[in-house]
Amino acid sequence: MQKNRKYEGKEDDFQKSVAIYLNSKGALWFHPPNGGTRNIIEASKLKAMGVKAGVPDCMIFNRRRGCAGLAIELKVGYNKPSENQIAFMERLMNEGWKCVVSHSLDEVCDVIDWYFE
Repeated sequence: MQKNRKYEGKEDDFQKSVAIYLNSKGALWFHPPNGGTRNIIEASKLKAMGVKAGVPDCMIFNRRRGCAGLAIELKVGYNKPSENQIAFMERLMNEGWKCVVSHSLDEVCDVIDWYFE
C-alpha cells in the first residue's frame, strides 16, 4: 500500500478514522457540527447560536510544539479547502495554531504523532 495516498471513500468515514486515532492519543478535541444538510430554519438557528463557516474538521486543544492548538481540515479525492476554510485557518494561525489540510489518513496520523511527540 502506498503511503499518503488520497483517502478513498466518504469524508464521514475519514473523519471517524481520525476520531479513533485522536481518542487513542488522549487528545482534547472535537469535531464541529458544520456541514451536512439542514433546512433553512435549522441552519439559521445554528448560525445564531455561533456555528461558524470554515471551522476545520478537527480542533485539537492540547498545547504542543509551541502551538496554541492543532486544526486539521480533511478532504477526500481532489476536494480543496473553501475560501471560508482558508480564511478561518489563517485566523487560527495568527493566534498561534498549527493548521493542516490533509487528503490522507497516513498523513493525518503522521501529523498527530509529530504533534504529540
